[in-house]
Amino acid sequence: MAEALARRRFGDAVRVQSAGSAPTRVNPYALRALAEVGIDASGQHSKSVDTIDPDGVDLVITLCAEEECPVFLGRAERRSWAMPDPDRKDEALTDEERLAHFRTARDAIAARIEALAAELGLGEPAG
Repeated sequence: MAEALARRRFGDAVRVQSAGSAPTRVNPYALRALAEVGIDASGQHSKSVDTIDPDGVDLVITLCAEEECPVFLGRAERRSWAMPDPDRKDEALTDEERLAHFRTARDAIAARIEALAAELGLGEPAG
């Protein structure tokens, strides 16, 4: 979700990449939460942090909370936007309750991205 939200916010002004320590398919609840705000992320796929060239990265933002964050080597500035994983696999939740967790995460990530845009002086959203 973070990659899709950042791409929409920054457009071509910032090169956005995302990766994780154990990439899997993009969660269907994430796709639904993004679709609700007009983002089609169906073409996105999960990538391994090992596929990112650290030399071209200026800023690494991690979203990990309870789970282990991947190690990213390189000289990039690092920031933690720790938040709970919205995929509550171990909880018995309804479809709507699961989607609500993804909406909450989507909105929290979008707010952090907007604050970062203001910090970087990037003005209005790209799209």
